Amino acid sequence: MTPPAPTRREMLKQLSVLIATAAIDMIGFAMVLPLLPFYALRLQASPETIGLLIASYSVAQLATAPLWGRVSDRYGRRPALLAGLIGSAIAYVVFAFAGSVWLLFASRVIQGAGGGTTGVAQAYVADTVGPRDRAQALGWLSAATSLGVMLGPVVGSLAHGLGAAAPGLIAAVLCLVNIGFAWKWLPESRKRTEGGQPRTAIWTAVSRVVSRPGTPVPRLIWIYAAGMLGFTAMTAVLALFLDQRFGITEGTIGYFFFYVGLLSFVMRSVLLGPIVRRIGERGAMRAGTVLLGLGLAAYPLAPNLWVLALIIPLVPIGTALLFPSTTALISHNTKTADLGTTMGVAQTFAGMARVASPLIATSAFQRFGEGMPFYVAAGIVAGVGVLAFRLPAAAGVPVEDPGG
Repeated sequence: MTPPAPTRREMLKQLSVLIATAAIDMIGFAMVLPLLPFYALRLQASPETIGLLIASYSVAQLATAPLWGRVSDRYGRRPALLAGLIGSAIAYVVFAFAGSVWLLFASRVIQGAGGGTTGVAQAYVADTVGPRDRAQALGWLSAATSLGVMLGPVVGSLAHGLGAAAPGLIAAVLCLVNIGFAWKWLPESRKRTEGGQPRTAIWTAVSRVVSRPGTPVPRLIWIYAAGMLGFTAMTAVLALFLDQRFGITEGTIGYFFFYVGLLSFVMRSVLLGPIVRRIGERGAMRAGTVLLGLGLAAYPLAPNLWVLALIIPLVPIGTALLFPSTTALISHNTKTADLGTTMGVAQTFAGMARVASPLIATSAFQRFGEGMPFYVAAGIVAGVGVLAFRLPAAAGVPVEDPGG
């Protein structure tokens, strides 16, 4: 017998717990990430080695994301999310006491394995929210991560004043608190009746993205991944760019991330829903590619910090429109039994983008100058725009099982 659908109040309660969990998790993540290049430079790492450090997180994430998705389809979203949080706590402790570049690599790999549950969180939203409100709900989830990006770097910069190990240890404590919170308050979202439905094999789902790129879900995954590649290329060199161009240090880098996170939080939590209702998910996705590309291309043109402050909003506004809308469209075109797997596959391809982009961006920074990574990223996003503007209208229609 199928259980009754949750009321709107129950749905919002479930989402609020997931969103709070995601926000706390991202605060810890964002405390550590902006400090990583400075810690690595102190250990005599080159910019290209820093690129490998950043990419190692995504290597682990792309390897584990489909597996987490399949585990969540079979056993539930909740245990997968809790396991990911435990992995993050371990990674922060390793970061706190990393006395070599190799230990920094170990920290990133462990954290990346835990970060493979991003697709599980997106599947949790799709379990809980109907198709009409899904883009807005995914926007709320990404707003939670934006809140973490806004607060985490500032906390990390302040914690650094207590000692080099303090940011990692504080992030680990936050993660342990988050595990306890999620254990007590986060309910399971996957319906038991879904367990008997036939499921697509993981590697079949992966190969379909490559072999059938013109069909709706594979094309949307390529759009998501290519947009992630352009965006991550920028974030990989942002600290190096600000250091070389404007003299920003580990004591002040947090304020830039706060500014970006604030813009992204407001955009995703307040403005995304009305925009999607006005222009639709396809329209939001297309507008996001345009704004993101323009923002990336304009970064190196800023002669001073005041002009840069006017350019920076284009990127968080663009990503706020692009990523939640694309994820919602993927969920609309995926059958229920494969939802976790498909979201995991999308994160695998996004993970491949996160692996490639730091390597490309830091190499371009080291060999061709501080502006080149941004121009390369803008070119990649322009390619995303071609895919987004050619998406067929039928891809925006929610379906239960697209078949094939």
